[in-house]
Amino acid sequence: MNAKTSSPSTEPRRYDGLDTLRSIAIVLVFMYHYMVFVSREPTFGLASELGWTGVDLFFVLSGYLIGNQLFTGLAKGEALSMRAFYLRRALRTLPNFYVVLALFFLFPALMGGKTPPPLWRFLTFTQNINLQPGTAFSHAWSLCIEEQFYLLLPPAALLLARRGRLGWAWVAVIGGIAAGMAWRSLMWSRYGTLADNGAADYYPNVYYASLGRFDEFLPGVAVALVKNFHRDTWARMLRHGNAWLAAGLVSVAVVYWLLERSYWIDGYGYGFAASAFGYSLVAIAFSMLLVAAMSPGSLLYRIRVPGAAALAAWSYAIYLVHKPISQIVKAQLGHAMSGRWSMVAIAVVASLAGGWLLHRLVETPFMNWRDRRLPTNFPAAQAKLSPISHGATP
Repeated sequence: MNAKTSSPSTEPRRYDGLDTLRSIAIVLVFMYHYMVFVSREPTFGLASELGWTGVDLFFVLSGYLIGNQLFTGLAKGEALSMRAFYLRRALRTLPNFYVVLALFFLFPALMGGKTPPPLWRFLTFTQNINLQPGTAFSHAWSLCIEEQFYLLLPPAALLLARRGRLGWAWVAVIGGIAAGMAWRSLMWSRYGTLADNGAADYYPNVYYASLGRFDEFLPGVAVALVKNFHRDTWARMLRHGNAWLAAGLVSVAVVYWLLERSYWIDGYGYGFAASAFGYSLVAIAFSMLLVAAMSPGSLLYRIRVPGAAALAAWSYAIYLVHKPISQIVKAQLGHAMSGRWSMVAIAVVASLAGGWLLHRLVETPFMNWRDRRLPTNFPAAQAKLSPISHGATP
């Protein structure tokens, strides 16, 4: 993931800590999906059961990344080109997505054996609305919410910048988090327990719902706001990297404890506190690790985990292909596997290979073309600024 500090001259070309966080996110998602769609048991223990929070970590990282890209220029009074922003986003996300989407429609039996929802739902990034679990390419739900976020944040940032009142930005962030909690509370009251249609409508109205997950981008946006508009505060925060790391780890542990105990309660349904507040709290906890990842004194900043940079770079492609590839491995080789870890090893290697191929053959050429033709969201200032690379690809 990419970032900029308050002083461009001291900005590292890459944040190893952000690569580590992005790698953790894709590993968590893989563990969860392997449990749900392949092994039907918590193969990796608690990491399988709570691996869905890897998507929350992706949301926090995206909130920071896109917020930072916008706020870096707006804080300097530069003119944001909406055309450049949306074209850059399209070239980043759509080529991989369209290739995998085509595979699901051309080879539905191979890609999981189920018919996908109507094509227009994917092309308009509304597939997550009223989505039922288990449909073909169901994991595209998070991409839909990300695209919706990409659509709304730039005009909101421009509006607040033109008003010239930073306080409204913080009202929007805090209000958005509160609104997410309120929405989930309302939806839980209708669909959260077994008495409410067996909790069958929880996923469409909470887990997959835009209003149920949108607030998880906002802690990342808040970090970008502090970094670009409260630079003295940001500089003080960066001096306490290990404190942020410790606070983040403890917070994640506490939230995980809450989710493990009360997210799903046998004989009852989904717990209220975990549903209403858990999603926001885990995102806030991850945002503390995000600050630690950019703090030079933090262990998360200083330790370069072998392979994390590559895994972070391939993570988007791996996210798209790991589920169908794992299902193919199970269908084709499951009967011949003598132990569950043999299956895990093959699924992991195949997912890495598939992600690497998609990244290398599709994503990289489009990203290279984008960086040559549209190197910045602020083209009017392009002659004055040199692009800075930050952790995983923006």
